[in-house]
Amino acid sequence: MKTKAVRLYGASDLRLEEFELPEINDNEVLIHVITDSLCASTYKAVKQGTAHKRVPPDVAEKPIIIGHEMCGDIIKVGKNLEGKWNVGQKIVIQPALKLDTGYDPGYSYQYIGGSATYAVVPEIVLERNCMIPFEGDSYFKGSLVESVGCVLRGYKGFYHTDYSNYVRTDGAKKRGKLAILGGAGPMGIGAVELALEYGDIAQVVVTDLDQKRLDYAAAKSSPENAAKHNCELIYLNTSGMDDVVEKLIEISDGGFDDVFVMVPVPALFNMAEKICREDGCVNFFAGPPVHDLQGSINLYRIHYDGIHVVGTAGSIPEDTVETIKLIEDNKINPGAIVSHILGLGAVIDGIFAMEKPGGAKKVCYTGLDIPMVALEDFEELGKTDPLYRELDVIVKRNGGLWCQEAEAYLLENAPKI
Repeated sequence: MKTKAVRLYGASDLRLEEFELPEINDNEVLIHVITDSLCASTYKAVKQGTAHKRVPPDVAEKPIIIGHEMCGDIIKVGKNLEGKWNVGQKIVIQPALKLDTGYDPGYSYQYIGGSATYAVVPEIVLERNCMIPFEGDSYFKGSLVESVGCVLRGYKGFYHTDYSNYVRTDGAKKRGKLAILGGAGPMGIGAVELALEYGDIAQVVVTDLDQKRLDYAAAKSSPENAAKHNCELIYLNTSGMDDVVEKLIEISDGGFDDVFVMVPVPALFNMAEKICREDGCVNFFAGPPVHDLQGSINLYRIHYDGIHVVGTAGSIPEDTVETIKLIEDNKINPGAIVSHILGLGAVIDGIFAMEKPGGAKKVCYTGLDIPMVALEDFEELGKTDPLYRELDVIVKRNGGLWCQEAEAYLLENAPKI
């Protein structure tokens, strides 16, 4: 079976190639990858090459397929797996294998990654229960399970302590107040969606320095919709503000119970501690691109006010299963975090464009020959291209969000590679 895939050979060395996959053994599965969403974690691995803990040292001789947010169909099952897995079954891959080596799909393996048309799921992925059935109505939602699952793990990472008896309660505080600092990007929007259907949060304040990004986030996950879930949602532009901490404490009436830090900036971490109320919890969610990022925190508050600090990275299979159920039950809509679509040929440029973040999640349809296109550009492109004209109609009919109907039309009508 031949596959086309984007492979990493070393730092900033990406190549789109066609090559032969090995025949699967009795304990492996062959999948047809339909979608993979681009992730900033991939950009970090690409830029660092073998300096990245998940990239093998022999990647120049044994290049790996990038992409770890994949969804597709099983097309062949190894003999020992017949009955457990079936041809035609839709699946997602949970990339966090939790191995001592740190190796994971999309970072470390020659024959499995999301930026490919076909891939071999190795035995280790199946042993770790990291290939999971998905019955959602569209492939792109499956590709966003990992992103949403990481945020879900972030919510689970928060904790609070009753200091009268030192009983600890895991999770964001129910009916509490949550700040999402630097939160107008895809993970911040995902955090807002989960705050409504999973977190049961009374107030959410999202900050950013870019009004365009805030407007985009508000259009995808609106204060009006949040109000229907008994949540006050505020988008706050802190650019040029004299005293951001004072403003946030004022808005929250004394401080926040939980704070996500969505950008790896020490100043935001410092701010997070200052805006916490007693027993507040800070999740330094954003992954720094460097190994030595120093920050500061008021140790007096750690001791006397009981401020907690955690960091969560990635998710685990139980988070994936829980996220899948939220999506399958239509409790959350991953379409809210999709800003672009693209084909396999546009992946390399799309990865390097992450040097300057823009938009939200970018979903690759690996079998299609299309450039990377923003949903907001469909109307203009539709003036000369009937494909985008119809996609624009569909997306607008669905509240401006990427959706199952749009995906089905795209897969049927877009040019194939």
